[in-house]
Amino acid sequence: MRKSARNHEIDTTELVHESYLRFLSAGRLSVADRGHFLAYSARVMRSIIVDLVRQQYAARRGGASLKVTLNTNVGARLNASDSEIIRVNDALEVLAQSDARLVKVVELLYFAGMTQDEAAAALGVAKRTVRRDWHKARLLLSAALQ
Repeated sequence: MRKSARNHEIDTTELVHESYLRFLSAGRLSVADRGHFLAYSARVMRSIIVDLVRQQYAARRGGASLKVTLNTNVGARLNASDSEIIRVNDALEVLAQSDARLVKVVELLYFAGMTQDEAAAALGVAKRTVRRDWHKARLLLSAALQ
């Protein structure tokens, strides 16, 4: 989020607070180490961001209101980066079936905003492995998003 130029409905502080609330509601967590905790945190952050974008989509499309839009330019108001987040999430769900580590790398780098060094430490792998996984994930996601 810190690297993104778009205006978010939630800032990083709110994202951390919402993550903490979800940790509390989950009850007792059994994390083996720091890396496991960071990977879980990245997944929670991804979930929060995707949920927020889906709520915004619903609000833009009328949500719970009974209004009917007669304008054919409704799609023009849709923010491209919001649709990108949903498309990336859907592509990640497909990618998770073939390579779960690639999904973790994307969650840590894209959604949690970690550096490659931090992601490598969180996953317990070498930085070069994260770099290769990140490159491979971007290629696969790019193909899936086209």
